[in-house]
Amino acid sequence: MHSFLLAVSLAGLTSATNPESIEKRDGGYSVYYEAINDDLARYTILALGCAAAIYYIWQLIFRFSRHLRRLASFSDDRQRYFVSTHNVFAWIKEHIIYAALFRSRHNQELQLSSAINMGTLPSRFHAFLITGVIAMNVTLCCVTSPYGSTEDTLAGVIRNRTGTMATVNLIPLVLMAGRSNPLIAMLHVPFDTWNLLHRWLGRIVVLESLAHIFAWAIPNAQEKGWKVVGMAMTGSSFLLTGLVAGCALTALLVHSPSPIRHAFYETFLHLHIVIAAVSMGFLWVHLNGMIAQTYLLASIILWALERATRFLIIVYRNCGRESTTATVEAMPGDAMRITLRMARPWTFRPGQHIYLYIPAVGLWTSHPFSVGWSETEDSNSDEKSLPLSNKDLLSAPKKESISLLVRRRTGMTDKLYQRAANSTSSRITLRAFAEGPYGNIHTMDSYGTVMLFAGGVGITHHVPFVRHLVAGFADGTVAARRVTLVWIIQSPEHLEWIRPWMTSILAMDRRREVLRIMLFITRPRNTKEIQSPSATVQMFPGRPNIDTLVGMEVENQIGAMGVLVCGNGGLSDDVRRVCRKRQAHSNVDYVEESFSW
Repeated sequence: MHSFLLAVSLAGLTSATNPESIEKRDGGYSVYYEAINDDLARYTILALGCAAAIYYIWQLIFRFSRHLRRLASFSDDRQRYFVSTHNVFAWIKEHIIYAALFRSRHNQELQLSSAINMGTLPSRFHAFLITGVIAMNVTLCCVTSPYGSTEDTLAGVIRNRTGTMATVNLIPLVLMAGRSNPLIAMLHVPFDTWNLLHRWLGRIVVLESLAHIFAWAIPNAQEKGWKVVGMAMTGSSFLLTGLVAGCALTALLVHSPSPIRHAFYETFLHLHIVIAAVSMGFLWVHLNGMIAQTYLLASIILWALERATRFLIIVYRNCGRESTTATVEAMPGDAMRITLRMARPWTFRPGQHIYLYIPAVGLWTSHPFSVGWSETEDSNSDEKSLPLSNKDLLSAPKKESISLLVRRRTGMTDKLYQRAANSTSSRITLRAFAEGPYGNIHTMDSYGTVMLFAGGVGITHHVPFVRHLVAGFADGTVAARRVTLVWIIQSPEHLEWIRPWMTSILAMDRRREVLRIMLFITRPRNTKEIQSPSATVQMFPGRPNIDTLVGMEVENQIGAMGVLVCGNGGLSDDVRRVCRKRQAHSNVDYVEESFSW
């Protein structure tokens, strides 16, 4: 098909072109190699599916073992059997799963200056995944190519092969980019990892598209000249639409480097969506009547379904007899506590997050925030609808409220903070839309010892875990027997961020038997304000020694130990490094909550 259209277009543009020679050079193999290309495209999908199936089985094994470990804890408070580690698996965790790519730096951002962010380094396990995807694409683009053959042209085969691979790779590329990616819940792989793979697979698609274009243009330019190539592209809708699609894909790569993405994220995101839609539209015309168009159709359907599903869920969750509202309260330390009163009740679990839309401030833009607290409260009612009997009280409508803790940054969060701070009561109520909930891929229920490290507003992610584990300990439904929360803040004023939530937790049944809270104030005004309220809630000046804290817990470890961290990149890398050191001595699992964009 490529050869025929090229011959026709060139013949119509210049008499110096010889279509018969082009047909001879590029023809004679199209049917055979098109079938091979289609087979390799199917092998690509099959390989990715098999990889997902293998990882799913891996996760099922660990979920089952954690469930058994949790059940076993009900009859043994000491849980000694689960303290020891398996030597081979401990080595794998230390040197592959938890290891940074080089030394100990992984989540700490690389910054050329305070304004230029170069992103983060992938972990060693992520590097293996990226290398595997690259190797698979290189192999499938080069296998069965006619090297040294006089009958078939290598450039023609590479041209069609890279074009097919670029198209079929759009299917996982679109799937990995979605917030509601079903593989997140199925494989228990966080969105952060899928986002990383999405970026690298996108680069592969762009390189394959460029290889596809140049594999056609260079041989023809060598034979007929670049002028004829340019005339052919402008004179053929088939060639022109392919060129525009390739240029659009290249534009996606050019505007996506980390410094640009972080400095102008909202602009980047909307341009990214528009350019991606343009590239798919022109690619659809370019592939008209070809087998590869089926793969493009699959990616378009996935994208449309994901967008439509998200829109319908947002409307359903936030619109009804009443609408979702957000009460924004300005807090010390450039933070906000946002309480959402949902139009319809949701069920939230520890570790989940939502995307928040506040049209009055950010129009249609949204930002992800961890859910710090959720509870059911009575709906406000006027005097005319006051309940008159017990039956009325029981049937009175309830409203789900969720609370978020948000640090003031730039853009939407800065505008929102300014509006709340400038109001007379430092509090405003606005119309809002909440999308989600997402996350909840990690559970700490099977660990006898749990350590939670939080930096700043990262405490929002940990508070639901603390409440869940303390309640589970009292009810006898979790394995936790030691829960230690380590929170690092700059000033004692930041304690106000979670005071109402922590007051509820401290009043819970049997809390003192299981929970210990350690607060580290890095910038106290004076040491007199650092006073520990009790033996189970302690305050310290300065930064914590992560190695010492983890070592103390390991010495007194009950059962398997889970370490969960949510904070800046430096804190995450420090905790990761310490947990890696302990793999050979004890059963310690490391879980990191991060969000890259």
